Amino acid sequence: MLNSTNFSTNASQVAFPVPQYNWNVRLAVGFMIIVCFFFFAYFVAVTLNVFLRMPQLQENARYILFVHMLINDSVYFVFGLIMLFAVIVRAPIPGPICYALVTLSSATFKATPYTLSTMALERYVAICFPLQHYKLCSVQMAKVAILLIWVLGSTPYICEIIVVLSTSSNKLSSLYVICTQQTVILVPFQNTLRLLSLVLLFTIVGLIIICTYIQIVIIAHKISSRSSLASKASKTIMLHAFQLCLCMASLLSVLTETFPYNFIDFLPLVNFFVYTCLPRFLSPVIYGLRDELLRKYIRQEVLKNLHCFLNSKR
Repeated sequence: MLNSTNFSTNASQVAFPVPQYNWNVRLAVGFMIIVCFFFFAYFVAVTLNVFLRMPQLQENARYILFVHMLINDSVYFVFGLIMLFAVIVRAPIPGPICYALVTLSSATFKATPYTLSTMALERYVAICFPLQHYKLCSVQMAKVAILLIWVLGSTPYICEIIVVLSTSSNKLSSLYVICTQQTVILVPFQNTLRLLSLVLLFTIVGLIIICTYIQIVIIAHKISSRSSLASKASKTIMLHAFQLCLCMASLLSVLTETFPYNFIDFLPLVNFFVYTCLPRFLSPVIYGLRDELLRKYIRQEVLKNLHCFLNSKR
């Protein structure tokens, strides 16, 4: 654990010279992060604008869940960006603020897989129980599903907070720390709880996606008249599986976080770009552009914005 005294001591040590290629890599990765951020922010803004202007989208549970995933990924990215900046500049921040950032970031991380599984279940109901789809996948049920997603994602951290506050060794509130995931680990129980919650999360979501895919494929073979719709749904489920793999890729960052930053000073930037930016950027963009109705409205909105921009330049 780093406190304010340790930080001052570490900061006073002789720094290793930074090779020129390190600076070049940092600039290149930083530029890619900025480009991806503006592209993703524009995509989110356009999608939200389309969603708020189109009543037919607001009455569809699938699009409600998709917009929820977009907002959730945006929040996750902002929290990650704040912690990245703090690590790069070696800026100590109050312990409680660090704990809040890490906890909220972890909760938003878990919300995306749960949302993917809910979207897969929606496609399953639409194909296997079409007569019940309107009732089971209504707007009200979508809101209930979002509430349950946050309850499931937040429960491990509520338990963690209770355990941490109940221990006499909790001195994080009096420290200024370099904010990372490991900084807020105060008792061994936290590592165990986080590992178990992650294993349970991806096991449940993975099983839901696999089972719904199998059931939809079976329906596609049994009912030829609906095979086209079932085939599209099965491809959508496979896309959810790909999105889940992108989410799981974020867990691989622990394999590189053990390298010393004194020798590889651009590593936090690379980790953030590879394990946070790319998965969160690619997943919703691919899904949003694949949906025919959403793609149509997004294209219209982009063309309208481009037309307005060109007219303003004349």
